[in-house]
Amino acid sequence: MPSITLLAPAKLNLVLDVLGKRPDGFHELRTVFERIGLCDTITLTANPHGPIRVTCDHPHVPKGPRNLAFRAARQIQQEYGVRQGVDIRIVKRIPVAAGLAGGSSNAAAVLMGVNRLWRLHLSQKRLARHAVRLGSDVAFFMYDTPFALGTGRGEKIRPLRARTKLWHVLVTPKVKMYTKEVFARLTRKAKSLKLTKKRDNVNICLPYLRKGDFQGLGAVLSNDLEPSILSLRPDLVRLKKKLSDAGAAGVCFSGSGPSVFALASGRAQAESIKDGFDKRFTQVFVVPTL
Repeated sequence: MPSITLLAPAKLNLVLDVLGKRPDGFHELRTVFERIGLCDTITLTANPHGPIRVTCDHPHVPKGPRNLAFRAARQIQQEYGVRQGVDIRIVKRIPVAAGLAGGSSNAAAVLMGVNRLWRLHLSQKRLARHAVRLGSDVAFFMYDTPFALGTGRGEKIRPLRARTKLWHVLVTPKVKMYTKEVFARLTRKAKSLKLTKKRDNVNICLPYLRKGDFQGLGAVLSNDLEPSILSLRPDLVRLKKKLSDAGAAGVCFSGSGPSVFALASGRAQAESIKDGFDKRFTQVFVVPTL
């Protein structure tokens, strides 16, 4: 049977501003996404009988309708009356429930993959609309861009013109942290934020990003979810400090955590910093912009 293999990359949030609560229950966000070179591999194989099947050797990846990749395939199958099914094989390298959007990236890869596999010829705009229905982060991965501005609940994407290549040390403690739980723990101060803020972290960040000024960029990395993340795991503040003390230009949580990334001056410094954390953590990566 025909098959397609795709890479599904992770993301970081260089800046994540939470602007306030929306009437639909979500939060209004402004964020700068970065696509990074830590990828799952998704292999899609058509089957003529109609079922959607997910296989993955990671014990915490659901195999049925709770899996976003499964839901992506089912949404397309039902919407367009596709009689074929698909076997989805996920080789997992992106840590699960880590603020890196691995599940969302898998779903985006499946949307693009079944479009080709089932020869539907859907436009990127149409596929992006399906992505939004699946989750806030899915839409970012539908665009072939290393950096993008995300607004709304994160699903409104504007690719950014930045040719910068960044290098990071990414440390993911073996602690699962779920987005709903982190947002539920926003401090009263964060919950009461209005739709405008005195400090516009996104617009402060963008000139440094476009110029490739990693020192300036490192100084403005920020995440409004950090107080919530640390309220769940106060010990992670020590990890941030150790990465900072190792010489990183800046250190930040990605998304809803618990992954912490350190911005380095280049690959050599990133590898040097990583060496100091390999013995203490099992999930330490050197990752570039992809």
